[in-house]
Amino acid sequence: MTHTESPGGQGLRTIPERWLGVALGVAVFAAFFFNLHGFPLFDLDEGAFSEATRDMLARGDYVATYLYGEPRYDKPILIYWLQALSVSAFGLNEFALRLPSALSSTLWMLALYAFAARVTDRRTGMMAAIVGATTLEVGIIGKAAIADALLNLLIAASLFAIYLHYQDGRRRWIYAAFACMGLGFLTKGPVAVAIPFVTSLLFFALRGRWRDWLRAALNPAGIALFLVIIVPWYLLITLREGPGFVLGFLLEHNLGRFQEPMEGHSGPIWYYVPVLLLGMLPWTAIVLAALWRARRQLTDDLTLFLLIWFGFVFVLFSLAGTKLPHYLLYGMTPLFLLTAAEVFRMRSAFWSALPGALFFAFMLAFPSIVVAVRSTVGDPFVAALLEDVERHFGILWYGGFGIALAVSLWFMFERRIHMAWRMTAIGLLLAIGLSGLLLPTVAAVQQGPIRDAGLVARDRPETLVMWSLNNPSFNVYAQRVVERRSPEPGEVALTRSTRLERLAEYEVLFERNGVALVKVMASSATRD
Repeated sequence: MTHTESPGGQGLRTIPERWLGVALGVAVFAAFFFNLHGFPLFDLDEGAFSEATRDMLARGDYVATYLYGEPRYDKPILIYWLQALSVSAFGLNEFALRLPSALSSTLWMLALYAFAARVTDRRTGMMAAIVGATTLEVGIIGKAAIADALLNLLIAASLFAIYLHYQDGRRRWIYAAFACMGLGFLTKGPVAVAIPFVTSLLFFALRGRWRDWLRAALNPAGIALFLVIIVPWYLLITLREGPGFVLGFLLEHNLGRFQEPMEGHSGPIWYYVPVLLLGMLPWTAIVLAALWRARRQLTDDLTLFLLIWFGFVFVLFSLAGTKLPHYLLYGMTPLFLLTAAEVFRMRSAFWSALPGALFFAFMLAFPSIVVAVRSTVGDPFVAALLEDVERHFGILWYGGFGIALAVSLWFMFERRIHMAWRMTAIGLLLAIGLSGLLLPTVAAVQQGPIRDAGLVARDRPETLVMWSLNNPSFNVYAQRVVERRSPEPGEVALTRSTRLERLAEYEVLFERNGVALVKVMASSATRD
């Protein structure tokens, strides 16, 4: 892969640029905006971010965030400001809470296109953005009401600017990189600096230009710009909250997450291998071919830069104590560009389309698998959630994924259609199926009872408490601050149905699939 001309050769030039642009627009809409409002917020993360934003607006406090009435030190402030702006414009709903992430993901893909178009060509840039928008993991995280879409945009933009500075030496790219890192530091903290810092250091050093890197890294104007962006809020929050914020965020939620598992999120050293294979669906076979080819192209600057970026993120989080699937996304942007180049070289229609076909086949079998394992679930609460799960899988599920499977199988053997169009079609089918079928169905089972209980609780005058659950989205739908503790007489409690036997007397206000909203009439028989 070179940075001066397209690696796709004649195969690339046969693809009309106009239609690739149309495909990119459809991919972005399908992945990030289609059905954005159509399913409830997922707990824990979407609920926590959204409730902190709702509470921020209710308090009129735009410096600190709170959850369950307590300070929330998990993340910095930028995504909450953007969500608050969106909610102020469009109301408190799923669309408004997810819109900043959807827009961030759109800008992420446009930045990828612009960078790739500059260092390769426009068609490869469009293809790279199509790949990125239609991968499974981006489709899940890219519109979630959390900080990661914004963070991925800023990490990618900072590294794009660093590479462009390597190419032409212009200082404007240094300033752009520092600005993006500053905004990233306001989004999720040190990770937004660590990834560009180490990636660029390794790349410049391997190219024998470490002095150039040092001059850029120590650029006074760039550092000043970075500090101007981050210092005002960090200073305000530290003065207001004292050392609690510094200890809670910078140490516990950054250094602590690396040193040991937090909240049970651990995994083996090879944790991110299956995450990569699944997260890159339906492009898995092509990205593996691209990585295999790239090992022989280390003399090419762009290829080396992309491999260092991906490799550093993969190794860093493989060694970290806390492991979550979306951490790998910080290093997947370079894979989108490598995959786009490989699409125009790939010759095996069968192997290219196979991962997508397997995904759609699994989706067709998924309802039967859930029903089969339901009886083996040991947790009564989970068993209750799955009690009538069959009603969520109807003709749209089987028809939609059945058509997607049929198209994928056809493309495995059809050679007259260009590889780029075949894989784009499969990617679009995956994005539409994810947004229109999979996410809404999972949300209906997992979050539907929580949302509906919150809507019932919204108009209740009693104090609301959450007992033996941690579902902050309930607070969003109830539009109230809810305390997490055992209930007192006269209070309304959200709890598991299995906990009701511990109450002496209560009135059921709502109950479905193991989730109960009750008014406590008498003291609890058992307290915890």
